[in-house]
Amino acid sequence: MGRAFEYRKARKLKRWGNMARTFTKLGKEISIAVKAGGPDPDANPRLRVLIQNAKAANMPKENVERAIKKATSKDEGDYKEVLFEGYGPYGIAIVVETATDNNNRTVANIRSYFNKAGGSLGTSGSLSFLFEHKSVFHVKPKDGVSLDDLELELIDFGVDELDADDEEIVLYGEFESFNAIQKYLEDNGFEITSAEFERIPNDTKEVTDEQRAQIEKLIERIEDDEDVQNVFHNMKEPDEEE
Repeated sequence: MGRAFEYRKARKLKRWGNMARTFTKLGKEISIAVKAGGPDPDANPRLRVLIQNAKAANMPKENVERAIKKATSKDEGDYKEVLFEGYGPYGIAIVVETATDNNNRTVANIRSYFNKAGGSLGTSGSLSFLFEHKSVFHVKPKDGVSLDDLELELIDFGVDELDADDEEIVLYGEFESFNAIQKYLEDNGFEITSAEFERIPNDTKEVTDEQRAQIEKLIERIEDDEDVQNVFHNMKEPDEEE
């Protein structure tokens, strides 16, 4: 239905394609959630939804339990979430979300990736106007609930876009509305299969195949860094072409 859905659909397989990377990413997110809200999913909404994300990604239950247990250990270091913003080749905006226990290492690595590709790392907040930070929920359809009624109901909770097929409903809402949307869905008996945050570009830039290959090489190099959680950009995906 909307721009956010098309953008996300084009990226989905790439992001979840590397199982080991996905498990590492989820493990860090679980650790951060446990540190912030405790190890009990019933009392920690963020942890509760991350466990669902892990299930959707086929992450073994023992991996999840290990991540929770590790996060409660006094010997476990704290991960700090750090955001990097910069321009890659051909003026493509790139936003990098990291979770790191060594900020100096992460800064040096991210800067080197941009520099070697002919890009440049910007200051914090310099590219925020180019992206919308969204809460994205995947839920299973519920008998007796029309999508139109659900969309109207959820507007009051911060949802501004809804897409659906026979298997799932995808909700897009304001970043700040994540907890309110999650509470509504849980209180009304919807099964949340996964939920996450996305940075959706307001506009995308067209590139040639040769330029795309160069930019994707930089993105893959960034994604391979152990401290990197997510990479977002405003390059137009092939699937988006009119």
